[in-house]
Amino acid sequence: MEPKDVIDFVILIVYTLAISLIEIVKAFIPNGILPRKNVAGKTVLITGSGSGLGRMMAIEFGKLGARIVLWDVNEKGNTETRKKLMDMGVKAHAYTVDLSKKEQINETAQKVKYEVGNVDILINNAGIVTGKKLFECPDDLMEKTMQVNTNALFYTTKNFLPGMLESNSGHLVTIASMAGQVGVAGLVDYCASKFGAVGYHESVTAEIIRLGKSGVNTTLICPYYIDTGMFDGVESK
Repeated sequence: MEPKDVIDFVILIVYTLAISLIEIVKAFIPNGILPRKNVAGKTVLITGSGSGLGRMMAIEFGKLGARIVLWDVNEKGNTETRKKLMDMGVKAHAYTVDLSKKEQINETAQKVKYEVGNVDILINNAGIVTGKKLFECPDDLMEKTMQVNTNALFYTTKNFLPGMLESNSGHLVTIASMAGQVGVAGLVDYCASKFGAVGYHESVTAEIIRLGKSGVNTTLICPYYIDTGMFDGVESK
């Protein structure tokens, strides 16, 4: 390892520890005291926006004055989300895209950049779960879980992060899961995919830091089970 690489590594570790300490302190500060990020006029792209958490985030960002770009394989659900936003007076653009297919991601990303412009905030939220034990889960479903929950993050990021880096402004958000921190029986493929999502996020964050792009922020969210219907029937012990 070259001396410069060692120095870069040490700087990265120190920076990461400092950010972690800041976030720990912020966690104990009551809501409403710290200033909130101003997203008015910003373009926010949310994957998995046709229902559940994705739809809820779209509505909340819409209330804050953002322009919303909706991505989902469920055209009907995505159209319903767009209608809710339009009824609120929010500018919204809906795209039907299968996130298990790299070609569709790349093609739709080009459409967004041409029709809407650069994305300021990318929220990788889409996810699927089979809920089957390892030996009961068909190979094609396991592969699709990895494609949607992990691989898609690479391609959305490769399409939209360059614009953020060029302007040194933007935000990359990864909705992972506590299943990306602790393995759970009956969720082998899902846990593996979410561990991958966490590793992806931490690594791309390190690359952004190394590039010195202090205006590009990242946020990793690892929620527990959320009552959106995705985990109906799942029990934890």
